[in-house]
Amino acid sequence: MFTPQGPSLRELTVQALSSVEHGYDLLADKFDATPFRTSDRLLTAVGRTLETLGPFDTGLDVCCGTGAGLDVLRSVCAGRITGVDFSTGMLTRAREAHPTADLVRADALALPFGPVFDLAVSFGAFGHFLPAAQRTLFAQVHASLRPGGTFAFPLPAPPPVGSRLYWILWGFDAAMRVRNTVWRPPFVMYYRTFRLPDVRARLEEAGFHVSLTPVETLGRRDDGSPHCRLVVARKS
Repeated sequence: MFTPQGPSLRELTVQALSSVEHGYDLLADKFDATPFRTSDRLLTAVGRTLETLGPFDTGLDVCCGTGAGLDVLRSVCAGRITGVDFSTGMLTRAREAHPTADLVRADALALPFGPVFDLAVSFGAFGHFLPAAQRTLFAQVHASLRPGGTFAFPLPAPPPVGSRLYWILWGFDAAMRVRNTVWRPPFVMYYRTFRLPDVRARLEEAGFHVSLTPVETLGRRDDGSPHCRLVVARKS
């Protein structure tokens, strides 16, 4: 994380003590040099999986950040692609990387679109939405899709209980809960509040028909289950 191109410990600390929006404004110029950016390996794998589910015309990247996911949309969509985010700083970087995309500053919980998209995607943003907000988010995406439209996002398999990664994520979430108890404004970012059974139920509540597609190029675990699934939610 602490590379010459990435943020320093001090910069990350200042970000973590800010609001979510302001924190990402502060981090925007160095965000792509952090491990928080979705990896190219995952993006490529998701793009290949989406190719089997299309064709798609217009595409929307929800919480697009600096625009890493816009390359996925460009690879599978024949029409216009749009990114939406509430951080001005992140959108500035996205415009530099994707000058032909439509980029909109807006809250994902109040998307300013009618039902105009064939495909919506999102990468690495769901930890910013607590369960009640997830319901609103899914309803907003549903309203932005045309009939038959698809909302798709990768969902990695959870780490084995007791593994090193399990405890790292547990500790991170615990630290964030303490931080948000004693410090304002809150910074909502949790890794263990986006569990597949709950997510599936909330998507169905929003009006989606949900299926799961293994992202095969990312391989499988020892028990044969995929390392990552693509959640595919279709609007009736």
